[in-house]
Formats: sequence, C-alpha cells, structure tokens
Amino acid sequence: MSTRFFWSASEKALFGERGRFDAWTLSWAGAAQPADAEPVEALAALRLLAANGRIRGLPVGIIGPKVATDDELRMAERMGAEIARLGLQLLCGGKNGVMEPASKGCLEAGGLPVGLLPDEEWTAANPYVAIPIPSGIGPARNAIIARGCQVLIAIGGGHGTLSEMALGLHFNRPVLALGNAPYVDGAVLCADADEALALMAAHVLNGPGSVS
Repeated sequence: MSTRFFWSASEKALFGERGRFDAWTLSWAGAAQPADAEPVEALAALRLLAANGRIRGLPVGIIGPKVATDDELRMAERMGAEIARLGLQLLCGGKNGVMEPASKGCLEAGGLPVGLLPDEEWTAANPYVAIPIPSGIGPARNAIIARGCQVLIAIGGGHGTLSEMALGLHFNRPVLALGNAPYVDGAVLCADADEALALMAAHVLNGPGSVS
C-alpha cells in the first residue's frame, strides 16, 4: 500500500489522501490540506508527530534470542531507542539477550520499556525494564506479546523467536525480520534497521495491511 504524506508546519499536523491524521486515535478524517504542506516519508512523518504533540503509544515488540551476536545486540539497542523517540511503546519479554539492549535503548531515549516476564516475580527483569510485569505463565507469555503488539520486530533468534513470529502472523500482525531471524513464511525480511523502521512507521500511519 503506497500513501503520500504531507506535513503542515503551520498546523503541526499530518495530511494525506484520506485527510488529516489524528495521532491519538491513529485515524484519518476528511480535511483540506493547507497550502504549506510539504511531502514527507512515513518515518519522517511519525517523527514529526512525536515531536509536535502526543501520539498514542502503540506497543511494538522486539523479540529475539537469549544469546545474540554483537551486531544483533547493537541493532536491538538502536531499535529500542527509536521506538521511544517515535512516541511508541516498547513491549518485550523483559529478560536478557536481545531484550536487554532493546530495553536499555528505550529507557535511555526517554521511554518506559515494558517487560512481560515469564517469571513469578518482577525482580527477574533486566535492569532497564521500567515496567516489569511478572506473568508466572512461563513461555506462554509469548502469545500475549504477539497478540498485544501492533508490530513485531525479530532480531535474530531460535525456536522461541520462531514461535513468537508465527503467533504474530497468526494474529495478523506485521512481523519484521532482522539479523539472523528464522525464516517464517509471511514475515518481511528487512535489509537493515532503517528499512524495518520505515515499514513500522507505514503500518502505524496506514493501518493493517500496509506492510507486505
């Protein structure tokens, strides 16, 4: 799905083919486009919305292995930070591996990373999780993460990540794959973090069916 976006500096608002974008309801309403509106890409549009007022903090999940490569760890930290800067909400498993640098990046960028833990006590969370939620249900918490997130970003991974990716697709969530993420039919393999961020932004602005 291809959509053109236009940013009005005078109104500090985003416009498109469906009118004006409401950053709280994440919906479009008919409205005339101002004369000063300039074309912007989806990611730039999301950054402008986040910088110029409240945007609904849609949960975005970062999933991945407990043992990750250095590149995957760096990528996870960057993605966590970008999610926070875009005004979105990081939701992860709250433990170590990929989840820890993702939480660190999010927290240090001003976000409040949420960790849905498999454990019975919040103290099992990594030190960067701002909101630890102990579920006590073990790996079954993967299904809640997959269902609750509007976009899932897999950075590397093994069988656990594979199951979360499959669950996300089952729940009709876009699943973006980075690094050595497992192959799952229906997931979108991204060349780098920039591509994943652009696709994530397109989904937030365009809604379901915009990532393929």
